[in-house]
Parts: sequence; C-alpha cells; structure tokens
Amino acid sequence: MIEFWERTIKVTIDTDKCDACETKACIDACKKFARGLLQLKDGRPSVEHLTEDGIKRLGTECLACEYECWFRGKSAIKIDVPIEGLDEYLRKRGLLEENANQ
Repeated sequence: MIEFWERTIKVTIDTDKCDACETKACIDACKKFARGLLQLKDGRPSVEHLTEDGIKRLGTECLACEYECWFRGKSAIKIDVPIEGLDEYLRKRGLLEENANQ
C-alpha cells in the first residue's frame, strides 16, 4: 500500500492488487495525461523516485490514474479530494452520519 499527497488530493494505491494487473493502465495514464508522476517499480506503481516536494511539484491532480485503473486495471487506486466544510454542511442537513469520515 502506498499513500501520497499531491497539492490538495490524497492518492492511495493498494499495490497488492497491482500484481494481478496486466495493463498497468495507471502508468500509461500518468504519462499521457499528467507528467509521469507514477513509474513502474517491481511491477507496481511507485513514486519512490521523487521527494515529497517533487510529488507536489509534478502532480497535476488530473485523476487519470484512478479512472484508468477502474476501467482497465484492478481498481487499486483511490483518490480522496477533501473539501473544507463539506462534512459540516452535510451534517447540518442531516445527510452525514455522526461517525462518518472520523
């Protein structure tokens, strides 16, 4: 499992699922639609070649890796996009359980 932050999004990759992936679609998507942040290392996506600042500098937050992983890979990538104040907004309207996102 790897987790990293771009500027405002958190990317989580369940690398165990990547072992069974034949397409490595996330890598292709990152090269095509972003700046090649993800690279293949030992058959799994990796950002080990970059520093934390390098990830934030190169990350375009395009979401292409997650999309391609869903449709051509093994659904191993999850991107969280925190929106400040959203939980409070939903809670006030009764649309969020008190235990959610805590």
